[in-house]
Amino acid sequence: MSVNFIQRLFRHLFILPAAVHKKLPAEAMRRIEAAIAKSESAHLGEICFVVEANLHVLDILGGKSAKTRAIEIFSNYKVWDTEHNNGVLIYLLLADHDFEILADRGVHQHVGAAGWDAICKEMEALFRQGQFEAGIVGGIQKISEQLQHHYPAQGKKRNELQNSPIVI
Repeated sequence: MSVNFIQRLFRHLFILPAAVHKKLPAEAMRRIEAAIAKSESAHLGEICFVVEANLHVLDILGGKSAKTRAIEIFSNYKVWDTEHNNGVLIYLLLADHDFEILADRGVHQHVGAAGWDAICKEMEALFRQGQFEAGIVGGIQKISEQLQHHYPAQGKKRNELQNSPIVI
């Protein structure tokens, strides 16, 4: 076993679910929810934010990455199943200090990997400074700009995914 593997295993074993609330207290979660709701009023897209403190020990032993877990969540929460194929997931895995942005094929074909990478870099800069809420809200705003450009609001729309952050 490598040192990195052992360190990762211990990070996941010893981070408590309360770490989510320490990094993102209730007020921050309410502001993130409000940012998603405000964003979605301006376009036809759907944004879902999920945060997880750690992975199960079997997932770590199996080598599951944050990206693989994000894909599972993308599927489980049906972010891929929006009317216009324009759902976007922001997934934060605290134990790994990692996050992923996954977009459905409809919006991904417009934004592309370079567009998502640019948003990720801005979020990462804030995360490195310990500004998790600012990073997430800033990411929501940047994603919203893309969704407004490619899927502008057209009258009243149905909210297909919950706006409130999901804590696993």
